[in-house]
Amino acid sequence: MPESRSLRPLSGMRDRLAGAASFARRRLAGDFEVDEFGFDSEFNAAVLMPAALALYRNWFRVQARGLANVPSTGRALVVANHSGVLPLDAIMLQAGIYAEHPAHRNLRLLGADLVYTLPVLASLARRSGHTKADPEQAHRLLAADELVGVFPEGFKGIGKPFSERYRLQRFGRGGFARTAVRAGAPIIPCAIVGAEEIYPMIGNAELLARALRLPYFPVTPLFPWLGPLGAVPLPSNWIIEFSEPVPTRGLAEEAADDAARDELVADLADRVRDIIQARLEELVAERGPAFS
Repeated sequence: MPESRSLRPLSGMRDRLAGAASFARRRLAGDFEVDEFGFDSEFNAAVLMPAALALYRNWFRVQARGLANVPSTGRALVVANHSGVLPLDAIMLQAGIYAEHPAHRNLRLLGADLVYTLPVLASLARRSGHTKADPEQAHRLLAADELVGVFPEGFKGIGKPFSERYRLQRFGRGGFARTAVRAGAPIIPCAIVGAEEIYPMIGNAELLARALRLPYFPVTPLFPWLGPLGAVPLPSNWIIEFSEPVPTRGLAEEAADDAARDELVADLADRVRDIIQARLEELVAERGPAFS
């Protein structure tokens, strides 16, 4: 028996090497598929998600809660707060649903146009299932019964100073609510605690940001002073919590005209924002110190 047990790790390693070799052969031969948005599910599962989950489990030690509120099938729109200078919260959200949800769903994230102007990053984003934050793109994904994720704060969220941590910025014009109502998709409010502390932003080098055509250029206690080492995210403690879905089915029929529809959308966006803000405050208090 001891000898048999000692052979198990070797057998597992051989299986992993064989799987990696098979994956490489298929990629070199072009034997793989992507959907109309560029999503490469095999590449995502074999390469991108394992890398993201190393951060998720070992660096940030993320606690995921309320996953039962994320449907196993069908359309839904996950709406989350955004922070942290770099959008690592988006990757952690995607990784958490993929790894911990019983259905291992792929979250199709909507990203800023800037991402798709950068050649390597644009390709990786599309392969991982992301697409531009465009209403028509979002509607097509929801109409195909995909699980879609959006961060309404955009750059205002990830680029805000550390002094404003866990205070939600404006949720745009409520476009996410309009998209959800149009598709009849439930909205799942999501509160993410932990990303605010990974790069505490104490300043913004505006001249450099304009020169590089970036929305901001962060100054943190470690970056740019320590060079590449200063770009390593701090290992804060994270909680990602999904609240109960906010239904939208049938709401489109309730609006008699454009003015009524705009009011409905604004009220819905404010309701979702209030849910997330309340949960952020409670979770920050519950978590306690960011580093422990």
